[in-house]
Amino acid sequence: MATERELDRRPDPDALLALTNREGRGKLRVFLGAAPGVGKTFSMLQRARAARAEGEDILIGLVETHGRRETEALIEGLEVLPRRAIDYRGRTIEEFDLDAALKRKPKIIVVDELAHTNAPDSRHPKRWQDVEDLLDAGIDVWTALNVQHVESLADVVTRIANIAVRETVPDRVLQEADDVILVDLTPDELLQRLKEGKVYLPETAQRASQNFFTQRNLTALRELALRRTAERVDDQMVEYLRQSAIEGPWETTERLLVCVGADDAVDVVVRAAARLATGLNASWVAITVERAGSPPLPPDRAKRVHAAMALAERLGASTERVSADDLPGEILRYARRENITQIVIGRSHAGFLQRLLGRSLTEEIVRRSPDIAVHVIVDERATPKKRLIGWKTPRPDALAIGFGAAFLTVALTTALGVEIESWRAVPNITTIFVAPIVVCAARFGVLSALAAAALSFLANDYFFVSPLYTLSFSDPQDFVALIVFVLVAVVTGLLASRMQENVQAMRERAQTTQTLLEYSRQLSGAAKIDDILWTTAAQTQKAVEAKAVVVLTPESGDLVLRAAWPPVDALTDAEMSAARWALDKDEAAGWRTDTLPRVRFQFRPLSTARGVVAVCGIEPQKAEEPFSPRDDAAITSLLQQTTIAIDRSQLVGEAVKSAALEENERLRTTLLSSLSHDLRTPLTAIAGAVSSLRTLGDKLKPEDRADLLASIDEETQRLTGFIANLLDMSRIESGGLAPKRETMNVEAVIRRAAERARRAFPRLPLALNIAADLPRARGDATLLEQVIFNLLDNANKYAEGGAVTIHARIDGAEVAISVTDEGPGVKPADLERIFEKFYRGGRPDGRKAGAGLGLAISRGLVEAMGGTISAQSPAARRRGLRIVIRLPIVPAKTPEPA
Repeated sequence: MATERELDRRPDPDALLALTNREGRGKLRVFLGAAPGVGKTFSMLQRARAARAEGEDILIGLVETHGRRETEALIEGLEVLPRRAIDYRGRTIEEFDLDAALKRKPKIIVVDELAHTNAPDSRHPKRWQDVEDLLDAGIDVWTALNVQHVESLADVVTRIANIAVRETVPDRVLQEADDVILVDLTPDELLQRLKEGKVYLPETAQRASQNFFTQRNLTALRELALRRTAERVDDQMVEYLRQSAIEGPWETTERLLVCVGADDAVDVVVRAAARLATGLNASWVAITVERAGSPPLPPDRAKRVHAAMALAERLGASTERVSADDLPGEILRYARRENITQIVIGRSHAGFLQRLLGRSLTEEIVRRSPDIAVHVIVDERATPKKRLIGWKTPRPDALAIGFGAAFLTVALTTALGVEIESWRAVPNITTIFVAPIVVCAARFGVLSALAAAALSFLANDYFFVSPLYTLSFSDPQDFVALIVFVLVAVVTGLLASRMQENVQAMRERAQTTQTLLEYSRQLSGAAKIDDILWTTAAQTQKAVEAKAVVVLTPESGDLVLRAAWPPVDALTDAEMSAARWALDKDEAAGWRTDTLPRVRFQFRPLSTARGVVAVCGIEPQKAEEPFSPRDDAAITSLLQQTTIAIDRSQLVGEAVKSAALEENERLRTTLLSSLSHDLRTPLTAIAGAVSSLRTLGDKLKPEDRADLLASIDEETQRLTGFIANLLDMSRIESGGLAPKRETMNVEAVIRRAAERARRAFPRLPLALNIAADLPRARGDATLLEQVIFNLLDNANKYAEGGAVTIHARIDGAEVAISVTDEGPGVKPADLERIFEKFYRGGRPDGRKAGAGLGLAISRGLVEAMGGTISAQSPAARRRGLRIVIRLPIVPAKTPEPA
């Protein structure tokens, strides 16, 4: 047995699994540089020519020479893939032809400028995604990239060089590259190349030297490129050590958590977390927490959160969305549960009330996490919003309505107070003015409540404070009343506004829950997959008020539109391509994704443990806005339930097929067993008799010859009967048997069957007990005779020499015919099984009698005639078996009156 130390020296299973997953996938080689002009493309083409000289199948997919003569010279003699021409806004754009490259499928392909943005209507919006397709097809790719285009470094480069980096590549592309080759030049050498016109044309070079190409910028960018290359080399070394089981001190893995909010600097926080995770070689999670019961975020803030979470995914993070009342508590609970070692959060700018009543989110997390390191990211561009109280500014029309309501409610309250004062003087009459403040706060918000408070103060002073009908006052108590009114208005307004928002949020959540409940109820009653798909399309449209389609792959392999609501006749080729991508890659495609983002539907895969079973496409009402978090969560929940329902339906179908296959296999085995016995025995007897007749010939006595011929005749009839039974069974199961439904004389049929049985089984004691005046029944006389004979044949095999009796009598509106034997009988559990195909009960001597088709054929024939057949055991004196046949009586005609 391996010792613990030997187990430690074994290769890391995760590292071996990662190595196995890369088998069959192309290798990515990235030529990384600090800035344009360092010679990335030149170095890449030099290696391409060397590979071609060694006999490698290498193709130039796309190279941008930027007019450099020495670079163009390196392309000569190499196979170049023609570019794809695209018409865009009146001009022709030449792009990399991904489909042609996949069709050509070289061993190595050179694709320059990895961060390039493709023209509209391309399969992917970014060239690095085209490279992913090439790698999946098993093609090795060589490409070039500047460090400024690495996603997590984009904002760093912006601060260093004061330029906006618009084209970026996710960090994982560089992390998953098989080789990263640093193409390096010192800043002085690069500036000299710029002056000599080897980087840009003279006019462009002059502008570049004044802006981007400065000694300071190039030095900083060179450091970034060197650091990133060193990190990748270190990762490769660790992978090699783990795969080779080389001992070393492995430190505990760091795990980061970044808190994503809706503030303006959230993208800065996410990129900072990505850089920190890359530097620590750590996995990281992006989490966004919404307060339970709070209203949905405004569209602009929800869009900001959605974009930040998408950015985190592109940078290699996993994402989580949770809901809680205690935001810092939930974040820390998640961090401890997931073994988070460091938290990254942006500095929150607490408002006046937050600073007065408590701490900000950042301060709370720092205070309550003594065991977890917290990084607070500060963005110089972010400025705190100077607002005293965080209410929303209402629209002008709502503001006018609120002020009008304040004036009207205060006027009515004043009139009521004057009327009360005219009847009787009431102390503290001013308390009635709390009513309009509360009404305005609950219905129209804080500003309306403040207006009501001011109007209430003026009305109170004018109508109820001495001297009356003036706005002057001499009692300081009036100032206290004003302060009370203002405080009541503010507090009540805040509480009422929060309550109204909570009610609205609860209504939306209740609606979503009701939708999911209704959908679950409908799915529970949907057995067929088409019913499930139509229910999914209808409920998805109802939940998010968007068009929904469901695409499925039948056995033919082509995508088919199986359900759509509202009805959609067909999908375009681009939409079908997006659906195919979602199905094959198990990732979202289409609208607002990285694959075919210009199509109108967003296609989401329905994945189970066995793979993607279908694809659901959703077309939003407003293509310019992303799904809100509530709609996104509703769609995810619906599709998860749909996936479970489809999986359940397919499992049920497979179970039915499996049961049918198992039954067919059982019948096939039984049939082969029966054939091997019931055919071999008579054939052996016939072959033996024929061989004796052929060998001995005239030497046999006449009586011996007659016995052999009689044996051949008997066994031949036995074979004929067995084959006839098989044919009858086949006709019954295929529905090819069409019995007659005519009037028949039951007594005559019974006597013919009994006479036939006496000839076939001369030793069988057979008795008849037929009621007098037995009426006629409806059925097929020939088939009924065959059924009764089959029952007598079965009794002859199992009656052990006992008597067999046929009874016939009237039983209500039916004729009951029973065949009763005095054999050992049948167990109660087997009374139905004896009518199954190939079921054979044991004889007392332990042998199986017959092929097990007689009773199965009898049931099929009787039911085809419109009758029933059943078994009873014991039949008499705790022994025997009784088979009862019931057929409908033909009503006698009523004689016509004379």
